[in-house]
Formats: sequence, structure tokens, C-alpha cells
Amino acid sequence: MAVNLDRDRLRQQLIVHEGLRLFPYTDTVGKLTIGVGRNISDVGISRVEALLLLDNDIDRSVLDLHTHIPWVHDLDPVRQAVLVDMCFNLGWSRLSEFHNTLAAFKRKDWVSAAEGMRASKWAKQVGARAVRLRKMVLTGLWLDELNA
Repeated sequence: MAVNLDRDRLRQQLIVHEGLRLFPYTDTVGKLTIGVGRNISDVGISRVEALLLLDNDIDRSVLDLHTHIPWVHDLDPVRQAVLVDMCFNLGWSRLSEFHNTLAAFKRKDWVSAAEGMRASKWAKQVGARAVRLRKMVLTGLWLDELNA
């Protein structure tokens, strides 16, 4: 490890040479690449990087919910987590189409909320995920408490 490395200058140098791409692309030798020359075909990402991305995505989902449905603050943490999970999976634009289900969440009508989730196209697409989330809505228990 270089002791006197000027990391900021090196970072800028590598951005000049590699470019900074925020969406995946195929590089000149056919490798799927992202960021500043990260070859994700061969190198992938580390667990730490994956969890950092996850934390950023959770933050984005929480912000979307708090921006669009500020009453989410009134829900208990488990039901909030269900909506964050759904927003993470669907994105706000698709979650916002769950009009009746979101209205049921707002009135804390857990049976109707769970039924709206069950009856959706999304539930058929995600299978067991929807089943687990519906159980969380109905019971108010975290996933690890349901499995205990």
C-alpha cells in the first residue's frame, strides 16, 4: 500500500482515464462494467459494497414514502417496513398504483391491506415474498419473529 498516495488526485486521474458511468455498459473487451471501470463481469462487488448499495436503496425508498405518503410515520415499524420493502421492490411509481391497499394501510385496516396485497399482480410475481409481507401486515411481527 502506497504510504504517500494522494487518493483524491488518483481518483480524478482514474475518472479521466476510465470515465464515470452510473449505468452498466459493455466495455471495449465485452465486459459488463459500471462506475469507474469496475468490471462486474469478472470482479463483481464485495459484500460491503452490496450492503452499501442496499442502504442507499433503503434510504431512497424511505424518502419516497415520506415524501408521497407522510402518514407512513403513523404506522408501527413493522408495517412501515412492509411498505419500504414493497417500495424497494416496485419503486414508488408502481406502489402508488395500490390505491385501495395504501388507503387500508392509512386507516390501519390490516385485513384489507393484506387482501389488497394478495389480490395484486405483484403478489403473483413475487410469490413467497408477498406471503411473508402479508403475514407481517396481519400480525405486526417482524419476519424473524414469524419464523421463530
